[in-house]
Amino acid sequence: MADAAVQPDARSGGIVINDDWSGYTLDLFSYPTHYSDDLSSVIIPHGVIMDRIERLALDIMDDLGDHDIVVLCVLKGGYQFCVDLVDRIKALSCNFDHTIPMKVHFIRLKSYLNDQSTPDLHIVGAEDMSFLAEKNVLIVEAIIGTGKTMNTLLKYVKAFRPKMIKVAGLLVKRVPDNSGCFPDYVGFEIPNWFVVGYALDYNEYFRDLNHICVINESAKMKYKI
Repeated sequence: MADAAVQPDARSGGIVINDDWSGYTLDLFSYPTHYSDDLSSVIIPHGVIMDRIERLALDIMDDLGDHDIVVLCVLKGGYQFCVDLVDRIKALSCNFDHTIPMKVHFIRLKSYLNDQSTPDLHIVGAEDMSFLAEKNVLIVEAIIGTGKTMNTLLKYVKAFRPKMIKVAGLLVKRVPDNSGCFPDYVGFEIPNWFVVGYALDYNEYFRDLNHICVINESAKMKYKI
């Protein structure tokens, strides 16, 4: 990625993608041809995502090594990030001086209709999380925008009295109404774009896209419900 468009974030070690970054043209990459008319550009190629996740796994290993943790995977968009992050932590646990015993639990959040966040947050699979009491919890989420959804989830999880809560977010959007929620581990900080791919969807489409891309306006209308 060009230096003028992408730079390290001193606050978190994340990668900041600037507002003037136009992305890569689609013809540089392989992607499902049924989306050929639906995407504007590739913002983060799959290989860059995987490299960044490996670094996040190293950071988590340094911070949490030798602590049992419960990984709380936020579905549906976070499943691919969680799978790849857990895989890298497992691989590091086989080769490091210390290790991280892990259990994985899945919950589902629903707060979007089309490309707009709604005030209603539905949490599925979190009816009883008393097993989190006195546990070290790592919440794994694909994307954080205003932070209101994550703050609601954090408040809910804290009610079960875990020993510690950390948050890993692959993407953090720069939005004007951010609530101040910033993950402990950040992959990329991106402009306020609606992005798809790498399990991020638009009304259940684009989960089968490996790269993170910007959806175009015609596709929003095409797949709108």
